Amino acid sequence: MPKHVPPVDEIGATSAPLKSASFFIGAKCKEFNEDFMLCKSQNKPEQCLLEGRRVTRCAADLLEKMRAACAQEFEAHWKCLDNNNQEFYPCRKEERPLNACMFTKLGLSKTIPGTPKGQLPIHEVKNPIYKAQQK
Repeated sequence: MPKHVPPVDEIGATSAPLKSASFFIGAKCKEFNEDFMLCKSQNKPEQCLLEGRRVTRCAADLLEKMRAACAQEFEAHWKCLDNNNQEFYPCRKEERPLNACMFTKLGLSKTIPGTPKGQLPIHEVKNPIYKAQQK
């Protein structure tokens, strides 16, 4: 690793907690992610290590804050995802308290990119109609 790139610990989370936090990470770390992706599109990836470290540091910081502020809600949601093949739809019941906690305690709200204006986002629908996927 080049000396000008400060070391940063890896996030150390499995896919379920990362997926549970993904929309919040996207919102909180948007500027760092955009800088990193722009750097990668214009340069060789090894020239973007500094930007990549910023993304990792931002995500790790947010996960730490989530665990401190909304530990119970966060754990309930990611465990539901882990037990339901990483699908969001069966975990809406666990997701709502997490979204409320994140907004109340950290000021972050879940926004799904590409949701049409005037349409209620799927995670806010009170009684969604869904059925398990056939396997």
